[in-house]
Amino acid sequence: MPTVHFLDVTNRDGVQTARTGLSKFGKTMVNFYLAKLGVAQSEIGFPFLFHEVPYVKAQVALAEAGAFGSLRLSGWCRGVPQDVEQAAPLGLKHYNLSISTSDYMIQNKFRGRLDRDAIIREMTAAVHVAKQAGALTVGVNAEDGSRTDDGFLLEFALAAKQAGADRVRYCDTIGGDTPDRIRERFAKLAAGTSMPVETHCHNDLGMAVANSVSGALGDLDAGQDAWVNTCVNGIGERSGNADLLSTILAFEHGFGLNAKIGDALDLSWARRFALWASYAFGQPLPYNQVGVGRNAFAHESGIHADGALKDHGNYELYDEASLGPFPEDWHARPGRVVLTGEYGGKAGFRHVMDGLGVEVADEDLAFRLVQLCNAMTGRPLTDDELGLIAAHPRELSLLFPEYQV
Repeated sequence: MPTVHFLDVTNRDGVQTARTGLSKFGKTMVNFYLAKLGVAQSEIGFPFLFHEVPYVKAQVALAEAGAFGSLRLSGWCRGVPQDVEQAAPLGLKHYNLSISTSDYMIQNKFRGRLDRDAIIREMTAAVHVAKQAGALTVGVNAEDGSRTDDGFLLEFALAAKQAGADRVRYCDTIGGDTPDRIRERFAKLAAGTSMPVETHCHNDLGMAVANSVSGALGDLDAGQDAWVNTCVNGIGERSGNADLLSTILAFEHGFGLNAKIGDALDLSWARRFALWASYAFGQPLPYNQVGVGRNAFAHESGIHADGALKDHGNYELYDEASLGPFPEDWHARPGRVVLTGEYGGKAGFRHVMDGLGVEVADEDLAFRLVQLCNAMTGRPLTDDELGLIAAHPRELSLLFPEYQV
């Protein structure tokens, strides 16, 4: 039976969000939390960019050391051979290669530089380079796929498959698709290629989650696995991307959805991830954020309060306990507290680590990394961040080659 898998793009599309940002250590923590949640794959960033290279090397080392469990790490490149050639030495085994496919973008973005034939030539050449470099899976992204006509979309996907691609990503780049339309298009494309079609939905009409679910169902209708792109807390360019938790909960609890999730998910990490992301990105969670907002399980009106007191199932679709505890981090303690960070000393470092019950693999190295990571993030480090530093200081030191830590 075909199954649904999640490929989170927080570290690529999410960090492109205007008026926000995330440090390289923060991007590392996104991978940590995705692994804890049991998500299949993380699109970790742009391995062809010079400032991503130390970060990518650190992620590969952390993965090899077991820090990310079974999480697959993938790089995003433009669908041109040069990007892949630059990325290949870093050791990533999974890629998504992106190029625009709609006539609108051919005319108004490329402006005569590329036509349909050139798009397919560039994309297939990039796929060949990735496969020859040892990539285990390659997805090709049809940017503006929702405005690409069926005929060329199929031609593009079949050419990608023949070149060795494993999936095609259908990008609703401007967020204009609708659930019925996208399900039909996914079913048609997945059947025509005998290949999974990956959802990538933006929220410009508030339908990113609905479209992602519907697109995935189109894959399943065609007998193919579904791959769903998400971002933590629904962040992303403009109005955001499909929210990770909302999409998972829709497949788990949506009425009438006959879909099996193929990832071994553990939602007991959902709140810790969402609250950490809000803190790290500096974006407060809306009160009504699905599952993790302050009001997600709050009741006041008489009828609702009475019903919830008798049995929470009267007015709640799922049990809030399944999403895990809210974080109670050391740095947020009220009253007298000793912290460790950029300007801290060994006494404070040992006090915090001992208080957290964390075993430190290399004290001197971990101490220096705490200082560097705190300087990088510009905010107190969380318990989970300190725990990762303590467990994997050697791998994390690759984030800071200039300091030779």
